[in-house]
Amino acid sequence: MRAVRLNQIAKPLEEAEVAVPNIGASDVLIRVAACGICHSDEHYRAGISRIDRLPVTLGHEVAGWIEKVGSDIKHVAPGDRVCVHYLAHCGTCEFCIRGFEQFCRTVEMIGKHRDGGYAEFIKVPGRNAFLLPDEIPFEIGAIMMCSSATALHALNKARVKPGETIAIFGFGGLGFSALQLAQAFQCGQTYVVDINSVKLASAKNLGAVPIDATKRNPVEQIMEGTNGKGVDVSLELIGSAKTMQQAVQCLGALGRAALVGLTSECMSIFPYTELINKEAEIIGVSDHLATELPTLIEFARSGKLLLPPDALRFVDLDAEQINASLDAFQNSIDHIRTVIKVAK
Repeated sequence: MRAVRLNQIAKPLEEAEVAVPNIGASDVLIRVAACGICHSDEHYRAGISRIDRLPVTLGHEVAGWIEKVGSDIKHVAPGDRVCVHYLAHCGTCEFCIRGFEQFCRTVEMIGKHRDGGYAEFIKVPGRNAFLLPDEIPFEIGAIMMCSSATALHALNKARVKPGETIAIFGFGGLGFSALQLAQAFQCGQTYVVDINSVKLASAKNLGAVPIDATKRNPVEQIMEGTNGKGVDVSLELIGSAKTMQQAVQCLGALGRAALVGLTSECMSIFPYTELINKEAEIIGVSDHLATELPTLIEFARSGKLLLPPDALRFVDLDAEQINASLDAFQNSIDHIRTVIKVAK
């Protein structure tokens, strides 16, 4: 089968012919229809996020058709449309039993620790395959498995309630989903902070208050918009010490800042004025949970989570096109996500 693989850190991905994976009793083989290109994939290619096994096929936002099932698999059958939870976990350790598979003792991330979806076929544990309703296109089902799922997990970790005000820092795939999910949860006014005018216009069209961080300190703008009260919840989706600090500073009393973006930088805060005196919280958000995916899929099926075609860009299973898409992350791209169309 065809695959596009990372062979060397800090080098372009390369096309390869590899064997179709053999599956075990608890596995499924999926014919990939679509695979999203995530900013994390660029971090893997660049060596910012460490990969110990090379070569590896990247791609953790996967949707397609079931091709084969192992003898133990009963919930899906060949021909079913599915999307893939990207954390391959044991299901038996103390964290898996408690439903926190991102901390599984033997967890492997698809597209990092094991081969992912930049290929014609992918093997995953059967428990990682979730039925994808006909109403959801494959490209949406694929990118939901990372950006949308993580946005939902962040909102859950932040314990959002109806009517609460929210600030979203970053309006890429995560922010686009987070805004719509906040609206599905009947949250109050939402502020979206970004530096890209096209994305800010899109946020405004979706009912948010756009905050242009290039014009003035976004914390000042949010405080003015809330009459000095600050927001109840902030989501940091960029991965910058500066925006993480701002996500804390814009909180009001009893506010919660959920930090999702990845950075190696240190963040400084003033404990008394920014946390203690407000009884504010800083919450770390790591990946998402399999138990959250049915709710997410239903939001998409019912139209509460939409990713319109003009928000997406499409490329083929082609190393040159994929490398160009990864290169584009170095700038502020106007679209939300690039998706590899693997099969029709």
